[in-house]
Formats: sequence, C-alpha cells, structure tokens
Amino acid sequence: MIIIGIEAVPLRIPFKAGSKSASSAWGDSNLPAADSLLVKVTTDQGLVGWGEAFGFRAVASAKLAVDQLVAPLCIGKDATRIEPLMLDVQKKLHVFGRGGALAFAVSAVDIALWDIAGKAANTPLCRLLGGGADELDCYASLVRYSEPSLVRAAVRQAIEAGFRTLKLHELDLAAIRAAREEAGLDIDLTVDVNCPWTLHEARRMAEELNAIDLKWLEEPLWPPENFAGLAELKRTGGIPIAAGENVYTLMDFERLLAADAVDFVQPSSAKMGGISELRRIFPLAAIHNIPVMPHSFYDGPGLLAAIHATAALGTTDSMIEWRWFDLEATIYGDALHQKRGRISVPQGPGLGIDPDPDVIRTYGWK
Repeated sequence: MIIIGIEAVPLRIPFKAGSKSASSAWGDSNLPAADSLLVKVTTDQGLVGWGEAFGFRAVASAKLAVDQLVAPLCIGKDATRIEPLMLDVQKKLHVFGRGGALAFAVSAVDIALWDIAGKAANTPLCRLLGGGADELDCYASLVRYSEPSLVRAAVRQAIEAGFRTLKLHELDLAAIRAAREEAGLDIDLTVDVNCPWTLHEARRMAEELNAIDLKWLEEPLWPPENFAGLAELKRTGGIPIAAGENVYTLMDFERLLAADAVDFVQPSSAKMGGISELRRIFPLAAIHNIPVMPHSFYDGPGLLAAIHATAALGTTDSMIEWRWFDLEATIYGDALHQKRGRISVPQGPGLGIDPDPDVIRTYGWK
C-alpha cells in the first residue's frame, strides 16, 4: 500500500459571537479563533488517514514543514511500514532540529498513517495497539481568563457539565483562588502556567498555592528542559508536578523520568512524533510508577490519538484533556463529545471518526 498524496489542511474556527472566550482567551483579545492543522494522507488503495499537528500560531510553519520537508520523503513509500518510515524521516531531517514545527509535521503524518493502519485492519486503533477501554475519564481544560469573575463563571459551567477535574491556565493567584472558591473542595483543580518562572520564583509561588490544594502544577519552570529544577521543586514545593508537553524525544522523556522530576507525565501526540512515539511513553512511565496524562489540547486527530493510546495503554489514573472552548464548530461535529466528564472511545476503524467535511469546507484557509 503506497502513499500517493499528503495534504496539509489549515482550519480557523472562531469563538462563538458573544462568547466570553472570544474576548478573554489567554488573558487578551489576540486569539479570536482557534487555528488547527490537519494532514490528510492518501494511499493507492483508496484508504485515507487523518493526522493533526500542533496549531495556533504555528500552523503556517507546520504546514511549510509538511509540504516542503516531510511529504517529499513519504510519497511513494509503503504506508504499512510506519515506524521505519518515520525513523527514516527523522534521521534525514534531524539537522533542522528535533522539535517545533518540524516535529509537529512529523507527528501529523505519523498519526494519519496509524489511522490508515486501523482502517486497513478494519479495527479501532486502540485494539491495534493491544487492547482498549470503551470509555475514559476526561477533565475540562479551560482557556486563560485572568479576570476572577470570568474564571468563576467558566468553572461553574464546567462543573455543571459534569466535570470533576478542571485545568486552569491562570497565572494570577487571585484568579486561581477564585476558581477554588467557586469549585469547592470536592473538585480537583490543576494549573498549567506554561513555563513562566525561575526555580526561585516557582518556590515562592508554591508557598501561596499550597493552600489551594492542587492536583498538580503544570510546567512551572523556564526553561521547560530544566529537569533538575523540576525535580527540586517536586521535592521541596509540596505540590505534585506535571510536565511533558514540550518534551520532544524518547530520550528526553527518559531523562525527565530518571530525574524524578514529575508526578504526572504529559506527552503530546501532535508534538512529539505521533502515535509511534506516544505509545512508547506508557511502558517507560510505568517503570517509574508515573501516570501518563496525555496533553491533548486539540479537538481533531491529535485528541483521538491520545484517546486511543490511553484506552490501550493507560492506567486507571490516566485522564484525557478535553478542551473547554466555546467555538462555532468542532472538527468532528456531534460525532465526538464528552458526557459528565467521561468520553467514549470511537469504535470505528482507525481513529474511528473522520473530520466533518462541512467543517473543513467552511473553516479551511490557505
């Protein structure tokens, strides 16, 4: 089965008119829409697979990497030899770096090829990976609102939707405290601060955050590869630490875990090499008795990749990150949704669902 086409498909889906998310996402008005990059891989036998690269402001760069670097190395190759092909691609392109837009592009093609593999076998991807739960827990991952009153409203909406675990992306203590006050003590709260602090600053913040009772504090340090600093904060800060979204290679995940730097590890399928690499993290984490909580701040194939890998390889502690966005449309329409903090694993072949063609037509851009 030969790869005959690879197409990068950018999407731009605005927030709903009047949505609080539209005016306050990430604390400013600079994100009026959520940009995504889908990748469509076509084979000579008519099978089509879909992947996803990390998006937002990286879409144009990732598309360029797909079109000019990754696709030329894959077209004409055997679609069934996924891991040898992806390894060959990485070796030929490593001089351009092992992370960033290039890694996003490789990830998207890899996910699409695994989608094709499941479709060729007429089985859900989770079964192809060795097993699979039918349903998984998920948590609501909120955008950054900054204003405490907006945080309270978003927290209340997520709880009313049935979530028992919420992720904030807040930096200010007032906003985080407001979330805890609104949620009460029966709801698990996590905070992703996106790598802002030195170790000294993070220790000082941890002293304040301890009283808020967080399930984890995510990516507290700059630079994110300061694994020794994360380990020190984990040892002394009194708050469980999560990280991994910005770790790109299996060797670096080994370093992260060997340093005893995290309580939860968070590989991202659309960033670190797709399913071929993601599936290797689960047994590696198990050696260290660390739960895998995949980063999946997506609503396309990157999300489905995390769902299938977790269903096949995760533990009872593993949860899926569900993006709590108020968008005009979603990539799968009504075919994929959570219910009271649980999500059913799609049981169709491959990833189980293809993107809604109407959404692609309506929100695609060049």
